[in-house]
Amino acid sequence: MLQPSQPSLRQEQHPLIRQLATSIVQLWQEHLELELYTLPEGLGYVEGKLEGEKLRIENRCYQTREFRKMHLELAKVGKNLDILHCVMFPRPEYPLPMFGCDIVASKVGISAAIADLSPTSPEKTLSSDYEQELKNLNPEKFSQHRELPPWADIFSEYCLFIRPNNAQEEQDFLHYTEDMLRIHCRQGIASQPVSAQQQELYLAGQEYYCNKQQKNDKTRRVLEKAFGSEWAEFYMNSVLFDSPQPEEEQISN
Repeated sequence: MLQPSQPSLRQEQHPLIRQLATSIVQLWQEHLELELYTLPEGLGYVEGKLEGEKLRIENRCYQTREFRKMHLELAKVGKNLDILHCVMFPRPEYPLPMFGCDIVASKVGISAAIADLSPTSPEKTLSSDYEQELKNLNPEKFSQHRELPPWADIFSEYCLFIRPNNAQEEQDFLHYTEDMLRIHCRQGIASQPVSAQQQELYLAGQEYYCNKQQKNDKTRRVLEKAFGSEWAEFYMNSVLFDSPQPEEEQISN
């Protein structure tokens, strides 16, 4: 089993981001056989300036039999803003949804926390196996749910998008996300390859997801301010939400 090293940014970030980043890696290690996924050169760690503050971004990527790319990004802007971003991209051979979660935290607390298993099926629904497990989760206990953006038709009914009001809600979000990821890892291991025709459909589902996520103007504006529009476009398309291209997968031992 691969033993990832501790990300250098993790200990400097908001406690909930530290906890979730640690949990994500631990759950991946516990359930999946990890191999390193090679990012474009120079994008494992980058630094820039955002409104006079240093912006640091650290990326860690893995892959497995079931997942072509498992991406965990940690970002920090000065001492004012901490970000966690995670997406698991299934291989098209496996009929799996997209796990994704994000946290945005500042000195005054967490402004946004989201977690979901987004369908990639032609019907834009989750399988009955996922439904059976996810229906036991309880997203209604949170007091302040946030409204999804207009482009966000990619998310499932189990998507949790909140602004935690206190430490208990932060921990409840952590546990909700951990449970969702645990379910996803178990379902991934149990999944079986689909036919070539079905693979094309699930591939299209992933591409639709990536295209929609690239419409997130807030992320793009931050990257453009810090690194320029050309770099931001490249980063959005090659690191954050790259279109699935299984023939170009890389394994680094």
